[in-house]
Amino acid sequence: MGGDHGPDIVMPGLLRVAERRPDVRFLIFGREDAVSPNFLKYPRLRSVSDFVHCDVAVRMDDKPSQALRHGRWKSSMWKAIEAVKAGDADVCISAGNTGALMAMSKFCLRTMAQIERPAIAAIWPTTRGESIVLDVGATIGADAHQLIDFSILGAAMARALFGIDRPTVGLLNIGVEEVKGLEEIKEAGALLRDISLKTMEYRGFVEGSDIGRGTVDVVVSEGFAGNIALKTAEGTATQLAEYLRAAMSRTLMARIGYVFAKSAFDRLREKMDVRKVNGGVFLGLNGIVVKSHGGTDDEGFAAAVELGYDMVRNKLLDKIRADLDHFHARVPPAPRSAPASADE
Repeated sequence: MGGDHGPDIVMPGLLRVAERRPDVRFLIFGREDAVSPNFLKYPRLRSVSDFVHCDVAVRMDDKPSQALRHGRWKSSMWKAIEAVKAGDADVCISAGNTGALMAMSKFCLRTMAQIERPAIAAIWPTTRGESIVLDVGATIGADAHQLIDFSILGAAMARALFGIDRPTVGLLNIGVEEVKGLEEIKEAGALLRDISLKTMEYRGFVEGSDIGRGTVDVVVSEGFAGNIALKTAEGTATQLAEYLRAAMSRTLMARIGYVFAKSAFDRLREKMDVRKVNGGVFLGLNGIVVKSHGGTDDEGFAAAVELGYDMVRNKLLDKIRADLDHFHARVPPAPRSAPASADE
């Protein structure tokens, strides 16, 4: 029900997944009057889906507290998350209100025993391929132990998604020198270097310019800086596309040149379109939840579903729990106060 286009995008997106993944089944939650017209268009999708009518849909502009107050137990978003908790679904996918989805996910699924705050992990296109960046907006501020938790979560996701035995991890900072940055980042870096976990290779501090280069497989940040980095990258991609469009239409020769270079520009546009590299994974919960970009198209929504599919197939939660047990057996968690959520 969420996102900029609701069922108009979700239904054809699910159809794409059904055609590519013959073992998948869907539980679709929403208002019948909005879903049925789209559902009836796709007999193949209906054959692998069960539909659950919900009277309430969380609005895109609802505050998390409003969504919980009016949508708990009865909204389509809540019931989709609840299906994961009950074991009726392996993963929840939504293009809806991010703050509401995180609040409901935390309330319904709860965080893992050794995790104080969850993180949102994004897949980031780089010149080397793809990297994982977290946290991109779930938590404002983080102490050293939380940054280490995020490192463990991100490394486990990289192992599940990229098939890397020992992914490289860097802490996002204002410089690569160990004397630079906030005390929490410096403390986390020292701990990661001293512990030398077998499930990741800590590479030290990385700067913002290293994200696009793919210097490491996993870039770790607290949610304030991570969200700014994500939104800056999205805006820059849009800005570059506008520059290219203007340049290619300025003169007759430029337009002729564009015709010959169109396939190259299309590949560039595809690579930089954040709606295609789609799906923010909520890490640290007792269940897998994937947030699709609200402005995505049907192929982008399909990509978010397939991301969740891969996380389940590659046993992401088992990897995270094993890594957390290994770390906390060596370093007991320190007392800490919870920072504010980005949506509170």
